[in-house]
Amino acid sequence: MLHTPICDLLGIEKPVFQGGMAWIADASLASAVSEAGGLGIIAAMNANAEWLRNEIHELRAKTDKPFGVNVMLMSPFADEVAQVVIDEQVPVVVTGAGNPTKYMKAWVAAGIKVVPVCASVGLARMVERAGATAVVAEGGESGGHVGDASTMALVPQVVDAVKIPVIAAGGIGDGRGMAAALMLGAQGVQVGTRFLVANECTVSEEYKERVLKAKDISTIVTGRRTGHAVRCLKTPFTTTFAKKENEGAPVEELEQMGAGALRKAAKDGNYEEGSFMCGQIAGMVHERQSAAEIVDDLVNGAEKLLKEAPAWVR
Repeated sequence: MLHTPICDLLGIEKPVFQGGMAWIADASLASAVSEAGGLGIIAAMNANAEWLRNEIHELRAKTDKPFGVNVMLMSPFADEVAQVVIDEQVPVVVTGAGNPTKYMKAWVAAGIKVVPVCASVGLARMVERAGATAVVAEGGESGGHVGDASTMALVPQVVDAVKIPVIAAGGIGDGRGMAAALMLGAQGVQVGTRFLVANECTVSEEYKERVLKAKDISTIVTGRRTGHAVRCLKTPFTTTFAKKENEGAPVEELEQMGAGALRKAAKDGNYEEGSFMCGQIAGMVHERQSAAEIVDDLVNGAEKLLKEAPAWVR
C-alpha cells in the first residue's frame, strides 16, 4: 500500500485528505473518509462553537480514526472555533482563507497538528516558522477560494521552500493526479470535488448532478475584485455576478450578492441563486461512489502508475 511519512505523522493509513468544504464537509462525509484510512475533515465554515462541537461528537460516534477540522479564518466565529478544537482535543486542524498564525501557538501547545492551506510560498514559510506540522499547497484549479498559482507550478516551489511535509491540492481527482503530485515532491493529496458525489456526502442532489454533468470548461472564477476569488460552476448566479463584477459594481454590492449563495446550492439545490463551488477536475467526475472507493481508487491508481511507467518513457 502507498504509504508516506505524513501517514505516520498524522496516524492515518493512506495519504489522502478530504477537502474541508463549507456546508458540505460534515461528520457524515468526514467520518467515512477517516474510516477509509484517509483524513476526514469537518468544515467549521461560518458556524458557531456549538454547531462544531456537535459535529465533532457525531463524528466520534462513527469512527475512532484520526480526523481534522477546517477553520475558515474569515469566519466571524473563528475565535470561538479556535478554542473548541482545543477543548475537544481535535488531532488535526487545517486552516483556510487567511493567515492562521494568530491561533497557532495555542494549537501547537495543545498538541494539535496544524496544517494550513497555502496558495503561496510566502505563507507556507510563515506558517512553518510558527510551528505548522505540514502545509497544503493549493493551486487555483481547486474549487472554492483560490489563489493565482497553478498546482503544477506551486507545489514544487513550496516543497523547495519548506522542510515540513507538503500536501498537494487543486485539480487532483484520480490516481494520475496523485502520482503527479508525489513526483512533484508532495507527500499526499487533498481532494474536494470528487468527494462531492460520495454516497456519504449530504450535499443536495442538484449539486451532485451538476458536478456529474460538468465538463472541462464548466467552472468560472469570480470575486477577484472583492479580494476573495472563488471557483464554482457556471450558473445563472455566476453569470450575473461576473457581469456585475466586470461592470464595476461596488464591492459591497458584490459581497451582499454572494452572501448565502453556497448554502443555497449545498442545502437547497437552488440552481438559479446558488454558488456550486467545485474545481476544474469536475469534468472527470462521472460516477457516484462510496468515500472508501474514492480513497482506494486514488491510492491504488497512483501506486500502480508509480510502479509501472508508461511505455513511452522507457
